[in-house]
Parts: sequence; C-alpha cells; structure tokens
Amino acid sequence: MTLLDLTPRATVSDRLATLPVVVIGAGPIGLAAAANLLTRGLEFIVLEAGDHAGASIRLWGHTRMFSPWRHLIDPASRRLLDAAGWTPPADEALAPTGRELVDQYLTPLARTDELGPRIRYGTRVVAVARAGMDRTRSAGRDRTPFLVRVTTADGRVEELAGRAVIDASGTYTTPNPLGSSGLDPIGTADVDGRVLHALPDVLGHDRARFAGKHTTVVGAGHSAANTLIALAELAKTEPSTRVSWLIRNASAARVSSSPDDELADRARLGSRVDRLVENGIVEKIDSFEIFRVQAHGDGIRLVGTRRGEPAAHDADLVVRATGFRPDLSMLREIRLQLDDVVEAPTRLAPLIDPNLHSCGTVPPHGFDELRHPEPGFFVVGMKSYGRAPTFLLATGYEQVRSVTAWIDGDMRSATRVQLTLPATGVCSTGLDGGSSCCS
Repeated sequence: MTLLDLTPRATVSDRLATLPVVVIGAGPIGLAAAANLLTRGLEFIVLEAGDHAGASIRLWGHTRMFSPWRHLIDPASRRLLDAAGWTPPADEALAPTGRELVDQYLTPLARTDELGPRIRYGTRVVAVARAGMDRTRSAGRDRTPFLVRVTTADGRVEELAGRAVIDASGTYTTPNPLGSSGLDPIGTADVDGRVLHALPDVLGHDRARFAGKHTTVVGAGHSAANTLIALAELAKTEPSTRVSWLIRNASAARVSSSPDDELADRARLGSRVDRLVENGIVEKIDSFEIFRVQAHGDGIRLVGTRRGEPAAHDADLVVRATGFRPDLSMLREIRLQLDDVVEAPTRLAPLIDPNLHSCGTVPPHGFDELRHPEPGFFVVGMKSYGRAPTFLLATGYEQVRSVTAWIDGDMRSATRVQLTLPATGVCSTGLDGGSSCCS
C-alpha cells in the first residue's frame, strides 16, 4: 500500500516510476490486469469493495454463463495459476455458473502468493483525481501522481498514490432504471422492495419470495431470459406462480435463438424463452413504455403507454433486467472523453454500438481505443462498454494485456491486439434498452 505523500524528495517524474499501478476491482478483469502487471514486473495494488474476489459475480452466482471455460480464463492469469499447481476445470468446453467461476478460478487466483498480498478487500474507491489538481489544471498534469480516495470497511478514509489507474469496477451494482426515459419512474420511492435487481436466485435463496406470486420481468436481454426460465421452472411446482415479460420494443432481438450462434448455451436461452411464450407459460407484453410506478394493493402497477395508447400493468413483483450503466460519479475530477450515446470511450464506442454489433462481431481493441485525455487512466472490462451490453470476458482480457503493455512502455505489444470471439448469428440488436453483459 502506498499512502499519498507529497513530501518533495524527488522530481515528480522520478517519483511516478516508484508508485504502483492502482487497479480498481478484483473481478476477472481486475485480476487479469494484476496478473499482466506482475508478468511485466510492475508494482500494483488491487482495491476491492467486497470481502472477496468476484464479489459482484457471487450476487448472481446461481446463474449459468453461456461462455465455456476456454473463453473465461485469462492467459496471464492461467500461467500464474499453473505455476501454483492449480487444477483447471475438467472440461473446458462446459459453461460454468458464476459461483463456479469464482470458486474454481478467481478465488485460487486471488490467493496466489504473488497476487494475494497486493489485494485490499473492504476498500471502496470513492474518488480518483490528480494529487493537488482538479480537472481544470493542466500544467504538469501528466507528471503528477494519481490520488485515489477510498473508504474502508471500518469507516476510515484514506488516500493512495499511483502512477496509473485501471478502473475495472464493473457495472452490476448500477442497473438502468425501469423508466423508458432513462430515469427512475415517478413513484419509485413508493414501491421499495417490490422492484428487484436483475438475476435473483428464483430457485434457491429467493424461492419463497416468488412462489405463488405474479412476477413481471422487464428487459429484453439475457438477464431477463435467465430469470424468465427460472420462474417458469418454479411454476411447475408452484402452480399459482404467474410470469409476465415486458419489453419496450416490438421484439427482443437480443435474446437470440440463431442457429449461427457459436455459443450453444446462449442460443438455447433464446429458444427456451420462445417456447415458454408460445406455450402460454410466459405472457409477453411488447411495445410498453414505463413512465410511472405506484403501489397497488400489496403489489405494483406499471403505468405508461403501449403502441401509443395509455396502458397499465399490475404484478406482485417486478424484476428490473434493463441492463447496466457505469458509475461515473467517482471520476468527476478525471478528464474523460465519452461517447454521447453509450458512455464508452469515444474511440471504442463505434466498435461496440449495440445497434450495429453483437458480442461476436466486436473487433479486437486495446489501449488506443480505451484512452482518455487523462494520461495513464483507463476504464476496462464491462465498465469500458458504458451502456452497451455486448461485453465478453475474453474481450476484457485482451484490453488489459494491451493497457499494461502501454503502461510498461512496450508499444509494440500494446498495439498488437488480437482476439477471436465466438460469433452470435445476430448483427443488429435494436434499441430495447434491456440487456446484461454477455459474459
């Protein structure tokens, strides 16, 4: 750990070289960044708000991913694990659950002798800036250390210094609102507890909450599909359980059942949901725009329009599977250059626009597409995609390989980005606003 110390003992540029790279988040991409930094002999520290690696993934750990193991393991991390005697998954063609990803991959990686001592858990980053500089000051900015302010589990506030910052904090804890305007619908405060986060554990921990209830899933992506399938399974043993699916477009193109999808588990999701709708197990309500929510007895009423006419929909519970967005509040003093539409870096945004690309059609990209006007600062992983839902872990691993090469001054490696992703069979996804990360 390097606490901020502005005592003038050397030139600023000399001092930068002695400071660690600060990695925010101990999920798959943050740990991959750490493994790549380690490979290059660069000092680093990883700051994780949770109490263990992959804390956000554990929140949806009951959900099976549709990428197989071979697409989920970072090469630099694997070399580190292999050297520690790690036992890899028996069949790397299988897709694990989120919990299996954490237990069998992230936890052993975070416990290696090389990474373990450099990870601080229970440490939430609340702000990133330049030491002694707000965003309006320019002179000497690129030679000034980063200041990273954190709060610890016991309530202390600390400030750390870094030569560079890699923000891999993800987006799962910052979901998109229900409102079609991108805002929380009017009345949100009145229905607290009746609107639930994406990917609840319907068949496990949360079973009693959903059994015998009418649940409406809002959203048109893979998070919605997983929850609809789980609710339909629950209805087999709890016959009074009802399931509705509400989307704001005329169709849910992101839940693909394309035969050209190279990830079979992803294609099967779409096929299963299609059958549930066709068989009347799931009631599909399309073209519904939500403007207001209100308590309705013990349940909730969604108020808006459907095909231009006033409409209302009642349910006991609503699952908000409307996708995610980056938390940019901690970056107010960092000079960012973000696309106006998806809130991704401007060079990256045209490559991941969900109107044009699916997970498998995104081209490889690295430090150059991820750059901001703040030298040495990078947002990587799902957060780098802003509001676009097309992220795959393999994409993030190549991002951090390139970024860490740039930090090390290895431009040849930094600019040589290569990535082969499984095709989806879907090239355009539509503006439906409901999705989840493809990983």
